[in-house]
Amino acid sequence: MRPNYLVIILLIFYSCNKIETRDEVYPTKLYEKAKYFQNENISDSAFYYFNLAKNDYVKINDSTGASKSLVNMAIIQCNNGDFYGSIETSLEADKLLRNESDSTVKSTLAANYNNMAISSSFLKNYEESVAYYKKTLQFSNDAENRYIYNNNIGDALILLGQYKEAKKYLELAIFTKDSLIYAKVLNNIARAKFLDDQNYNPLPELNKALIIRQNNKDIEGQNSSFSTLADYYLEKNAEKSLLYSYKLLETSEKIKKPEDQINALQRLIMLDKPNYLKYFKRLTAINDSTQTSRNKAKNQFAVIRYDVEQKDAENKNLKLRDAENEINIIYLSFGLGILIITLIIGHFWNEKRKKSIKIEKEKEKELEVKNTELRYSKKVHDKVANKVYHVMSELENTENMNKEVLLYKLDGIYQISRDISYDKNDVALEHNFSQHLSQMLKSYSSENIKVPIIGNEESLWEDVGDHSKVEVFYILQELMTNMKKHSKADKVLLDFSRENDLINIVYSDNGIGISEFSPKNGIQNTESRINSIGGTINFDTKTENGLKITLSFPAKN
Repeated sequence: MRPNYLVIILLIFYSCNKIETRDEVYPTKLYEKAKYFQNENISDSAFYYFNLAKNDYVKINDSTGASKSLVNMAIIQCNNGDFYGSIETSLEADKLLRNESDSTVKSTLAANYNNMAISSSFLKNYEESVAYYKKTLQFSNDAENRYIYNNNIGDALILLGQYKEAKKYLELAIFTKDSLIYAKVLNNIARAKFLDDQNYNPLPELNKALIIRQNNKDIEGQNSSFSTLADYYLEKNAEKSLLYSYKLLETSEKIKKPEDQINALQRLIMLDKPNYLKYFKRLTAINDSTQTSRNKAKNQFAVIRYDVEQKDAENKNLKLRDAENEINIIYLSFGLGILIITLIIGHFWNEKRKKSIKIEKEKEKELEVKNTELRYSKKVHDKVANKVYHVMSELENTENMNKEVLLYKLDGIYQISRDISYDKNDVALEHNFSQHLSQMLKSYSSENIKVPIIGNEESLWEDVGDHSKVEVFYILQELMTNMKKHSKADKVLLDFSRENDLINIVYSDNGIGISEFSPKNGIQNTESRINSIGGTINFDTKTENGLKITLSFPAKN
């Protein structure tokens, strides 16, 4: 209505004057406070204030400040074992770093890609790690940093088994003037040469690297040397390999580095047979403790981000209430004139609205008919077509099927087809849901097809509504049917997990995959079903070996 447009214009004018006189935010102070906590190794407080600084930088359109805050948040997550969360935060920062000609942006990009490379290495995604380190090189102008990145690329390539390629990067890094970096490079070159040529003697270089590290009291570097020497002697001299494994365990305990402790204990289990049980128990305890610590860090950082967002939302609500009070004042000022004009225009608007409502109701009736047709079509597809395919599959895989069993199954299909129009409780909800779901999935297994299932426990489905259960049941049934028909897979893995109120299901097979996504009726049904419960479905069509499909949906919907 035109009078409301007038009010809005006045509000905008009034708000602009308020913006000019309000206090400016000071994200730099928050950033400096975060850096203080980061230097003091108080990770949670540093993360909290970097998050606050990021939000305030965004408010004043300072993308560089926001991205620097995000990169520091990502580094904190990586240092505390939240590697997936770290990469996610780094990717968020990457979206803000667009002015690559700016020196600050370039250095921030280098730090960001370096963090993603490190996180990827911890996740054993070495190809991604190499790719990120190469991007780091593109934006790094510091010579010593470039030596470090070349060394790290070489290290990742060794783990990928690309020893000749690794040597190329390590030979670029060997010119560093930093003795500790030189020791790292020397140790890695010796590894690459020996792994590429089993006749090569790496001991002079390995021992030289160890001596440099001992002279510099570089305990973490000594860990690396002990690990390399233990590996070298593993097949050549078990006693020496055992000795270096003991040293690795001792030093890693001093600096409290669980990854190196695990590395040492794994070797000791193999080499020190009389004490393998003792080391196995310690390994299990450290593994559990490390995983618990990483999960705690992951949840902690998620809670911090949530709390900050909640506070921002509360501040916005306060500002909104202030704006509402201002609106009331303006309405009172122009009340009488606006009321008269509103009543006149309201009369015409009401008439138009009545016509619109009438048209809308007619459209709703048409839509209801279409939805009913679609609902029955989906029921026929899910409950009858897939059941028929089930029986066909059993006939194909079962020699001399009993006639009475076959008649019983066909009668079941007949009863299902009769019940479609009555909207009875869905068969998917009968009995224990997780067991029923597992039975359905396992029914697709045969001598030639293995169907392992991970995480489908009854506790996973607590608080999940019946509608969501039914939709997920038939989505998975459709995927399994498509697998049986088209994929030529001999192994299908279904991995169920729950993070707070979000349930994730990953389907993967080792079949022929699909080179180009072309949705058919069944696949369209899965998309409409997952959308109906507020979830998402992602088809990974770029994988070379088989197919991967990820389902995510809220537990409470």
